[in-house]
Amino acid sequence: MSTHIDTHLVSQLAQRLRQLNFNLSTAESCTGGGIGHWLTSISGSSVWYQGGFVTYSNLGKIRDLGVSLETLEREGAVSEAVAKQMVVGCAERAGTDAAIAVTGIAGPDGGTHEKPVGTVCFGWSVNGVARIETQVFKGDRSGVRAQSVVHAISQMIKFLDEPSN
Repeated sequence: MSTHIDTHLVSQLAQRLRQLNFNLSTAESCTGGGIGHWLTSISGSSVWYQGGFVTYSNLGKIRDLGVSLETLEREGAVSEAVAKQMVVGCAERAGTDAAIAVTGIAGPDGGTHEKPVGTVCFGWSVNGVARIETQVFKGDRSGVRAQSVVHAISQMIKFLDEPSN
């Protein structure tokens, strides 16, 4: 998949959210608001995008999203358990039908053998049903962040396209 982020992808998401009459919120760590930036790049996004939380620090994740300190200490900030708590907290606090969460290691520092640079954990929520996934992207910091934004948006579209929604 291309790391190029374009408004066509965002337009697809917007169209699906409008068809379902859903609204969306975001919780971002390693992307630093990049998802929200692209979601608001098209006119009319205020109809379906409620806003987002940029919780770069553990304190922000705890304070703004309700992530538990115990989970952060046990699993680490870059974990599927934290991504799940982020997406659930985001949807609940923003009062939205759908939510996206992302936490990862964009680099160039911070990686370990178990969690190398490029490790990104995602969470998506639709009507209270959460889906979690981990990807390991290649590239420099900006490349990892761009790939994370594209993946987060494209997978949200796929989740919304499922027949149950």
